[in-house]
Amino acid sequence: MSPDFAKSADGLLPAICQDADSGAVLMLAYMNRQAWEETLRLQRGVYFSRSRNKLWYKGDDSGAIQELVEARLDCDADAILLKVRQKKGAACHTGRMSCFFNRITADGSSVIDSEPIFDPDQVYKKGH
Repeated sequence: MSPDFAKSADGLLPAICQDADSGAVLMLAYMNRQAWEETLRLQRGVYFSRSRNKLWYKGDDSGAIQELVEARLDCDADAILLKVRQKKGAACHTGRMSCFFNRITADGSSVIDSEPIFDPDQVYKKGH
């Protein structure tokens, strides 16, 4: 079974990235067919960057690659789940383990619930 990229007008499907050991959701990205094939071939997270309009090999700039443990598809084959082992501890470009560090309270305000593992200004050469 393969993802059904034809279900999306732009050929992109959402890809949820989850820590294989803790179950924590690390990030949401998008994949096209080429990113999917590269992910399986290299056994590491490869996505499609919508802002740069090209493949994004997660960790090429930061060293925080995602080692693929398992890939899953939802029942309609239009959403991808990657279970990974995150190298260098941070999946988020802010230097945090997870991109989901803004906890929303009952009154709608947000609380940042984790600290950066690394300083992104020291890691990324061209900004983030």
